[in-house]
Amino acid sequence: MLLVDVRTTNDPEEFIAFIGPKINYSKGQLNGELFIRAHDLLFEQGISDVEVVVQEWDDVPCFFSTSERSHVPFDVFAASFYLLSRYEEYLPHVKDQHGRYPAEESLAYKHKFLELPVVDIWVDKLKLFLEAHYPSFQFKERIYQAFPIVDVPVLYNYRKKGIIRTIASTLLDLAYFNLKDVFERFQVLLGVKKDPFDNFDALIQLHKKNNIHAIYFFLMGDYSTYDKNISINNPSFRRLVKSVADYSIVSLMASYEAFDNVEMLKMERKRLINFINRPVKRVRWRFNRLNIPESYRMMTNAEFNEDYTMGYSGYPGFRAGTCSPFNFYDISFEEQLPVKVLPFCASHVLMQNAANFQHVKRKLLALEDSVRSVNGTFTVVFSNEVLNPQTRNELWKLYAEMFSNKN
Repeated sequence: MLLVDVRTTNDPEEFIAFIGPKINYSKGQLNGELFIRAHDLLFEQGISDVEVVVQEWDDVPCFFSTSERSHVPFDVFAASFYLLSRYEEYLPHVKDQHGRYPAEESLAYKHKFLELPVVDIWVDKLKLFLEAHYPSFQFKERIYQAFPIVDVPVLYNYRKKGIIRTIASTLLDLAYFNLKDVFERFQVLLGVKKDPFDNFDALIQLHKKNNIHAIYFFLMGDYSTYDKNISINNPSFRRLVKSVADYSIVSLMASYEAFDNVEMLKMERKRLINFINRPVKRVRWRFNRLNIPESYRMMTNAEFNEDYTMGYSGYPGFRAGTCSPFNFYDISFEEQLPVKVLPFCASHVLMQNAANFQHVKRKLLALEDSVRSVNGTFTVVFSNEVLNPQTRNELWKLYAEMFSNKN
């Protein structure tokens, strides 16, 4: 995050002789250098139920406090590792109905700093210490970036579902007196009205006009309880995916059923490769199902090198404490995996469940301000369902405003 090359040494003489910016990260100071007293966490192997006491440093939450001699009052490296590695997700916890780690279990949620990119804030403050100790050293400036993710779990709400699924859905709507949906379904099927999920042409035009660099994630799994897309064998499916891929990056939304099945994950990746005739290296998991560290091992096995699932569906904020990409570290095997994690800070679930649009707008703009303040990467997950210029015109305009001409 500091955009500098780093070299480490365990030799005190080599450290003292080095001319240039340096940090003594150990248990004891040597000779007036910038000193951060080390917590035990990074010198241990495996997982233990480490005690975490959250305090504040200049109004910023922090933990793993150190001695008074330390220039930084907490071990910024151990605390960053704890959040970035998702250390707490290795500890015993009760998963939700979809097998996910609940946001409510997290340290950030419990201590009310989930909506702050604390790791980026800590790094910025560490940079100030380095600049004070080494005023002649010039740091590169990070550049704020913003890009949206567009999830496509279902291409159409009513079209191309087949006779049996259409009849069944209509009968179900009638049973629950969802007469509006029944009427809309017939309007769409008769060609009187556009399918409410079919917003792809409008999105392509908006992205081209405003220089928005979105990434689309298409579901390529078979029909199941939680995966209800139209058949991938439908010619309309292939045509649509290929047309979007002509203008934007297209990658894979791993199906619900692929969550613990690496062979199915590989099959779905292969399907998309055959559709678009180009490599597929990015992945997001359906329902944001992320099982640490197993999901990242599966990604590695299936030859993905970028993950876009690091975040919570139901809560805005920074699951790993950061708005910056980072490489995943598997604590169980004590190795860095070849998967870059690109975290998001809000998802379409927030937009679907929020009582009113003004609440959504305030939340998204506050998150954007937090990311901009540290020159991070602002990423929000939308879907073809919520990005509808007719039914959600205010959200459509906010989307264009937040992501236009940012990259």
